[in-house]
Amino acid sequence: MTTDRIERDIVIAAAPQRVWEIVTRAEHLGTWFADAGAEIDLRPGGELTLTWKEYGVSRGVVETVEPYTTFAFRWALDDGRPGDGNSTLVVFTLTPDGDGTRLRVIESGFSRLAGGPDQQAKHLEQNAEGWRLELDELRGYVESVAA
Repeated sequence: MTTDRIERDIVIAAAPQRVWEIVTRAEHLGTWFADAGAEIDLRPGGELTLTWKEYGVSRGVVETVEPYTTFAFRWALDDGRPGDGNSTLVVFTLTPDGDGTRLRVIESGFSRLAGGPDQQAKHLEQNAEGWRLELDELRGYVESVAA
């Protein structure tokens, strides 16, 4: 992990097509990721809304949709629309791995956040821990619904 990006890899015991559905469909995103619901317009430029009971709403914009391989979105670290100084880019990459899928998440852009180095480091640290927890939840969720 650098001061600008978080990288995490996990292997999930499910085909890339199944993992893709769970990473990109609102009914799944609102279960394993955002615990109070999600909305997504799955096309470049489409809006993404993630809602957590504890953290409130995060808004995003879909950047990349390459079925079964790459899904990317930019999301705001506050409750506004993502833009310069308040957002990071999240990229999910899916590749076959034996009978399962290797999922890589890279979140970048922390060094361009407003608030200076201390605030940037705080967001990086919080999101690094968040991805550790969320990807464990994703793996468990996919494997339970894929069974």
